[in-house]
Amino acid sequence: MKLLLDEMYSPGLADALRAADLDACTVAELGLAGSSDADVLAGAIASGRTLLTENVADFARISAEHIASGQHHPGVLIALSSRFSRRAAGIGTLVRAVCDERDQQLADGLIYLPRPSGH
Repeated sequence: MKLLLDEMYSPGLADALRAADLDACTVAELGLAGSSDADVLAGAIASGRTLLTENVADFARISAEHIASGQHHPGVLIALSSRFSRRAAGIGTLVRAVCDERDQQLADGLIYLPRPSGH
């Protein structure tokens, strides 16, 4: 799985995902810091990366518009802030949740990450 982490996520999360054998990069690493949400999704598509975000309101709409126009994307993973903390102590839980989805077919999907079992 190749991931693009939306701007709200720290480089520490990218490092933790890479340590878990996932190809992860931040929007800043792709030169997209400060870009619009539509441009962030376009960057994910151009780099063949599934987008990880907690911004459900905007990306649910942008994703749906993209699909409705006959285009495709590598998927959007939604990590709701009510389920996952962006603080350092929450990184492990988010990494486990993403790893639990690594073998799923994500293309064109908008997937809400469940908290891993036992957490």
